[in-house]
Amino acid sequence: MEWPLICAVFVFVFGAAVGSFLNVCIYRLPGSLSIVRPRSMCPRCETQIAFYDNIPILSYIWLRGRCRHCGAAISLRYPLVETAAGLFAVAVFNRHGLAMESIFLYAFVAALLVVTFIDIDHQIIPDVITYPGIVVGFLSSLFLDHITYKESLLGILLGGGLLFLVASGYYLFTKKEGMGGGDIKLLAMIGAFLGWKAIIFTIFVGSAVGTVVGIAVALHTNGGRKMAVPFGPFLSLGALLFLFWGQGIISWYLGFMG
Repeated sequence: MEWPLICAVFVFVFGAAVGSFLNVCIYRLPGSLSIVRPRSMCPRCETQIAFYDNIPILSYIWLRGRCRHCGAAISLRYPLVETAAGLFAVAVFNRHGLAMESIFLYAFVAALLVVTFIDIDHQIIPDVITYPGIVVGFLSSLFLDHITYKESLLGILLGGGLLFLVASGYYLFTKKEGMGGGDIKLLAMIGAFLGWKAIIFTIFVGSAVGTVVGIAVALHTNGGRKMAVPFGPFLSLGALLFLFWGQGIISWYLGFMG
C-alpha cells in the first residue's frame, strides 16, 4: 500500500521520537541505570537538557552538534538512531498499515536497534531486552496473523537451540568462547517474532556479513592486536532483511540456483 505524504511524515515523526527514547536505552541500559529518571543531561557538564534542545534530529542541527551550555560535542549517533527509527517506522506501517501487527513488529525493530548499538559499544546484549522480547514475540503470534504460534515456538527453539549447539561445538573443539549467550537469546527473540523460517536466513546473512567485516578488520589491523567483532549487529541485520525482503530474496535465490 502507498501512503499519502502527510501520513508518512506523521509516522516518521513518531518513529524519530521513539528513536530519542532508544538513545536513552542505548546509553543507560549497559550501566543498569533507570531509563526514566533523571531527565536527559549532558554527560560532560551534567546540565539537564531543556525540552526545546531535545527535539529529535532538529535540535542536533540547530545546536550544530554541541551542548548549548558547555560546547561539548554531541555524538552523531543520536540523530542517526532517530532518523533510522523514523524510517523504519514508515517502512513497517506502510507495509502493514495502522494495525496491532505494525506496533508489535515496530517494537521488534526498535529492540534490534538498541541491541545493535549496545553490542557495538559494550559487546553485550542485555537480558532486559531479549527475555521480554521472546515472551512478547510469542504472545503476538497468538492473536496476530504474521506467523502462527507454532512457527513462533519453533523459531524460539530453533533459534536458541541451534546457536547454542554451534557455540557449544566451537568451545568443545577450541576451548574458547566464540559466541556469547546474548547472541543465543537474541536469535531466540528473532525466532519468536519472525518464526523458524527466519532463523536459517538470519544466521546465513549474519555469518556472511560478519565474516566479511571480520576479515576487513583483520586486514585493517595488519595482524596487530585482535579486535572483538560483536555478532549481534549482524544477526539484527539478517532479521531486518528477512522482515522486509526475506521472502523475495529466498525466491530469487531458489530461482537462481534452479
